[in-house]
Amino acid sequence: MEPAERPASDDGAESDGERREPAGRRGMFASLRVPNYRLFFSGQIVSNIGTWMQRIAQDWLVFELSGYDPVALGVAVALQFLPTVLLSLWAGVLADRVDKRKLLITIQSGVAAQAGVLAALDISGVVLLWHVYLLCFVLGTFSALEVPTRQSFVSEMVGRDQVANAVALNSSVFNMARIVGPAIAGFAIVLVGTGWLFAANAASTLAVIAGLALMNPRALFRAPPAARAKGQLREGLHYVRGRPDLVMIMVLVFFVSTFGITFFTSLAIVAANVFGTQADGYGLLSTMLAVGTFTGALAAARRGSRNGPTPRLVLASAFALGAIELAASFMPTYVAFGVALVPLGFATITFLNTANALVQTTVSARVRGRVMGLYVLVLIGGNPIGGPLTGWLADTFGGRSPFWLGGAVAMLAALTCVILARRMRAHPLPDD
Repeated sequence: MEPAERPASDDGAESDGERREPAGRRGMFASLRVPNYRLFFSGQIVSNIGTWMQRIAQDWLVFELSGYDPVALGVAVALQFLPTVLLSLWAGVLADRVDKRKLLITIQSGVAAQAGVLAALDISGVVLLWHVYLLCFVLGTFSALEVPTRQSFVSEMVGRDQVANAVALNSSVFNMARIVGPAIAGFAIVLVGTGWLFAANAASTLAVIAGLALMNPRALFRAPPAARAKGQLREGLHYVRGRPDLVMIMVLVFFVSTFGITFFTSLAIVAANVFGTQADGYGLLSTMLAVGTFTGALAAARRGSRNGPTPRLVLASAFALGAIELAASFMPTYVAFGVALVPLGFATITFLNTANALVQTTVSARVRGRVMGLYVLVLIGGNPIGGPLTGWLADTFGGRSPFWLGGAVAMLAALTCVILARRMRAHPLPDD
């Protein structure tokens, strides 16, 4: 596989309008020196807590409405991620054509409306399972447009040199919220029900919209937008096909995310069906997982401020993720299982952050939206497979089965990529 850094002349990243951040900006919080990113970061702190509160509440609401049916939970996950399969590639094309900041404001307004509708249905007591299914699909549609746009917008806010650090800081906020959000949600569901958590998420989304609206557009590190033309999607796919290192990373991300990283959904099944806990027990398991991901994100931020992401770290963290997940599946008690989730979260976020940063820092700015659209497709697009599979496995072979199968697949995928990479003489694994 190719090194993480490619010369500017190889892919045009420097020649098509993208400026670089001063090399002297280093430190765990280096990206926060950029005013536009600081506004974005502040909005994310509030919004991500609301997002995780809604995610926990939505899973529990589906569980309750379906009579605690694991398959129903898998269907909800599949509906939420199905639009990614259908739209993420075209969302990448759109992100390369238009003003990403304005597009994100529009999308976030739709996300707030979706949460508000779900809150109104639930609080009024008229919510039915099909309502939640439909709104899962609506939310998935907004997410399919938002994720590649947001991820490609990171480099516009901070410049190419700070991408790895900014990606890691985004993850630290996301995973800090994963600690706080589920902890609040688990107890709030018991006290006030799920509906008010959806309302809180709708309100929290306004923080992101405000941060985007207050940015200084002239200070963004923009490349010239791609003119509307035929074949732009095909151009992005051709670009990736010509980069064996990117193909390897995306294949690995697909298998690990589709089969290995299903525990964000299967935790509810384990909490209720294996250990017999209620919503607060589910929230605590989610918090333990988030402790690991938050710690891993901070480590990635420190690492990203000094060294670029490497293919070797992507492969090593994928294997570690699988090994720990497999071990967690055999933990005999609730406490032991919860403790195992901490290193699992650390390995997971290390894998996801490194893969994301590696892709963003090694592609041309002129096709970054399209490449990130493909990346999001392989990252999330397998959920319509993994979601129902998780529910079916748990229903047929027990609540632990998604963990041991996912761990085995992640380990096998990582080992296969290591073997193939070593055989690709033109793209050997670099020495760290």
